[in-house]
Amino acid sequence: MYIDFLRTTDLEEFKRTIRVYKNHFWDFYNSQPKKVQDKIDWTIGLVRALKILPKIYFDPMTGTDGLWEIRTQVGSNIFRVFCCFDEGNLVILLSGFQKKTQKTPQNEIDKAERLKKEYFDEKTR
Repeated sequence: MYIDFLRTTDLEEFKRTIRVYKNHFWDFYNSQPKKVQDKIDWTIGLVRALKILPKIYFDPMTGTDGLWEIRTQVGSNIFRVFCCFDEGNLVILLSGFQKKTQKTPQNEIDKAERLKKEYFDEKTR
């Protein structure tokens, strides 16, 4: 018996909208080599197009109030882009950094949380 769990039309109908808040993400992105930019673009494309993503690419940050991280790896280098959700499928890119230790630096988390708060504060004005 054949069961059609995932029809092509299901994939075509799902899209997240990606927006960038301020210039923190762009400053990070533009400072990366083209190879890294291409991989970040590819990973963000997955976030935009797939309803369910593997945890290795997109995961909520534990211990935060609604921060998510887009995860990218190029060779042995690991990169993270912090983001949050707004209004359903709208993803707001906040900031990015190259991860050099096992633990995510607290200053990067604090920065992303501050940007998220600014975003929503500005939105309600």
